[in-house]
Amino acid sequence: MIQSVAAIVFGDGSKESSMRLYPLTKRRSEGAIPIAANYRLIDAVISNCINSNISKIYALTQFNSTSLNSHLSRAYSGAGLVGKQGFDVEVIAAYQSREDQGWFQGTADAVRRCLWVLEDDHNSALEFILLPGHHLYKMDYQKLLAIHRNSNADITLAVAPSPAYHFRHNNRRSSFGYVEVNSENEVIEFRETRESEKMNPTAEAEHSTNSKNCISRSSYRSMGIYVIKKDAMIKLLREYFPRANDLATEIIPGAIKIGMKVQSYIFDGYWEDMTDIEAFYKASMESTRNSTSGYNFYDIESTLYTLPKCLPPSLIMDAIITDSIIGGGCILNSCNIKGSVIGTRTRIGDRSVIEDSVLMGADIYQQTTYGDQSIREEGTGIGIPIGIGENSYIRKAIIDKNVRIGKNIRITNKDNVQEGNREALGYIISGGIVIVLRNAVIPDGSII
Repeated sequence: MIQSVAAIVFGDGSKESSMRLYPLTKRRSEGAIPIAANYRLIDAVISNCINSNISKIYALTQFNSTSLNSHLSRAYSGAGLVGKQGFDVEVIAAYQSREDQGWFQGTADAVRRCLWVLEDDHNSALEFILLPGHHLYKMDYQKLLAIHRNSNADITLAVAPSPAYHFRHNNRRSSFGYVEVNSENEVIEFRETRESEKMNPTAEAEHSTNSKNCISRSSYRSMGIYVIKKDAMIKLLREYFPRANDLATEIIPGAIKIGMKVQSYIFDGYWEDMTDIEAFYKASMESTRNSTSGYNFYDIESTLYTLPKCLPPSLIMDAIITDSIIGGGCILNSCNIKGSVIGTRTRIGDRSVIEDSVLMGADIYQQTTYGDQSIREEGTGIGIPIGIGENSYIRKAIIDKNVRIGKNIRITNKDNVQEGNREALGYIISGGIVIVLRNAVIPDGSII
């Protein structure tokens, strides 16, 4: 029965979510953002499929997709990589045709434009599970499929308790809307926003129970994860709503209105949908802690797969490292690292301090000495190699890939700026977090 389902993974979020994760999405899609030193966000979703024995996966990509397409094709190109017989990921990049001159206009439009692939005679799938590619969570999709089949639903939504999420992140709204479900967990209403952003959980529960002729109702946050019968998906996209562009705000509410059976699957595990820089930073910091509150990267029962990297072991020379994750191939001199994520091929100079930060590392190794001082011009960044120079201090920052940080640098947001655009100088501040852009050069002695 598992082989009757295929997964459709969206490598990109909406344009709005992409902007909230800027500048990490300046040259890559959301699914390609590095996480926990060795992985990409999309690895969590693909791994969920592998661990749920879903062997056919379609990855739909569009915006800034070069890095993501490369990662998917190299990491998941054959069964030999993960030891799964018949496992296959097929990347479908956005395209233009004689009939469709534009790019994908949204998730619904993307699936509609790819129906010719999904309807292929060699595709035996009777159901499709649609998945955002940039969320961080572990889910056994077999349980979701069991609920879908046992209830004989046309569509089943994975949902999370909205009150708990709302009060943890009371300044953030759902990207996929909210749903009301009855006592049998059938979805009876969809809303893009909650009825009351200020309502506490007790009041909301009473409100839901007393509304609509006292029918028992509960409110949940949609996770953007859907199981849809193949026939129902084709009818929704081609017949009922041929001009709809978005699954979350058009297709799902439309299906409820026309009377299709829409069921819910209540998920109570860890889930981070990476709605902004603060969410990404929080998830990264949780990965360095030995606790059960965040995503478990070390779960032997649910392996997290990625692209194998042929890197030497990290070289650590008289460094002090506490509560941190260190990727492969790093060169760490006499430095101090605390509560940080250090990505692959990171070089950190003597007497530098890294605290509560995310360093994404580098794509290449470079000359580790500063070379001929005659070509190194003070204050210009010329001659600075990739990595962190000597006597530098970095706290509560995200350093993107291939950044060149000179000597005697201070990146601490000393003025406690909450939002600031200094892209011309190589960095942006979002939610009080300093993000140094990919390939940026920070000259010696800079203070940020």
